Amino acid sequence: MEAPRADAEERDSRFEGLHAEASAAVGHGANTLRAVRERYRETYAEALARWSELRDELEAADSAPRDRRPRLVGVEDGAGAADAADASAQDGRVHALRTEVELLRGDLAANQNTLTKLDLAEQTLSRTWLFLEHGDASLIAGPNAGVTELDVAMRIVEAQEAERTRIAREIHDGPAQALTNAIFQADYIERVTETDPAAAIDEVRRLREGLRRDLAGIRDFIYQLRPAMLDQEGLDHAIEDTVEHLRELTDLTITSDLGAPGELLDERTRTVVLRVTQEALQNVRKHARASTVAVRTLLEGDDWTLEIRDDGRGFDVGAATARGRRNFGLPFMQGRAELIGARFHVGSSPDGTVVRVTIPLSTRTGAEESR
Repeated sequence: MEAPRADAEERDSRFEGLHAEASAAVGHGANTLRAVRERYRETYAEALARWSELRDELEAADSAPRDRRPRLVGVEDGAGAADAADASAQDGRVHALRTEVELLRGDLAANQNTLTKLDLAEQTLSRTWLFLEHGDASLIAGPNAGVTELDVAMRIVEAQEAERTRIAREIHDGPAQALTNAIFQADYIERVTETDPAAAIDEVRRLREGLRRDLAGIRDFIYQLRPAMLDQEGLDHAIEDTVEHLRELTDLTITSDLGAPGELLDERTRTVVLRVTQEALQNVRKHARASTVAVRTLLEGDDWTLEIRDDGRGFDVGAATARGRRNFGLPFMQGRAELIGARFHVGSSPDGTVVRVTIPLSTRTGAEESR
């Protein structure tokens, strides 16, 4: 009897040792990640302070009359009034400073999202350590569970980061660039007003026309951000509103056949369907060179499906995905679809492109009944 008991004790000792080793490894990982996260926060705080300093410097330069602007680093004071070369150098420095502020603002937004990811990762490791040490059952998925709460949180963060990046890109390429151009036009008008009034008047006309175009672009951007009365009027009305808006902006022939009731989807899923519709239609407008577009929703067995088809020139889906090509918004649409457990498919050829989002209704019905 002694030998079996000794063997059992030896096995127990080995298991305990391996358990302790696993727990120590996870604990070490959590502590290491926590330390890195804190250093990340310190670096972020330093970058934020630097951005605030540069922004204040830029605001001071922009708000002062041109002949009384504070001298910025890199521009030497000369005797008497600044000559034309000094003014040009000063304008160049202001432009460089504005560019640096915009770039640093984008970096801060991206790094803020990374901090959120680090927080979630540290929480995952900490909860895993608790699970190993104390048997925390909250990490054990039930028989009907698909993903854990932390999985969902991470997917949400990824989707938010993708959308923030997209919005930042749209603002940088649109309103920010338009305002930068307008400032330089205003500076030019100020310089030539007394020496060449006719040129100043001509430039004012061009500035006004450009601002009108940019205002239309900003209004379109705001339209894309708002949910198009999704809550008040429902998904079908929101999709029709999006289609009608595109008709007003283009010469496209757009048809819609909304055969699947939007009421079958929950609020978050309806929002995703609308966002994918908006992104896909914007892609057609910007890239497809299409003449007709068909938008439809349909029920296919237990699936609720959105389909957007155009007759444009198409593109290489594989190459665009491999390069992470941002222009077609594929990561945005795919990430949104995956967040709600939907299947996302893009097929494209020289004869056109089709975007499909397939949402299983059976899993949603089961989830609703289990609540």
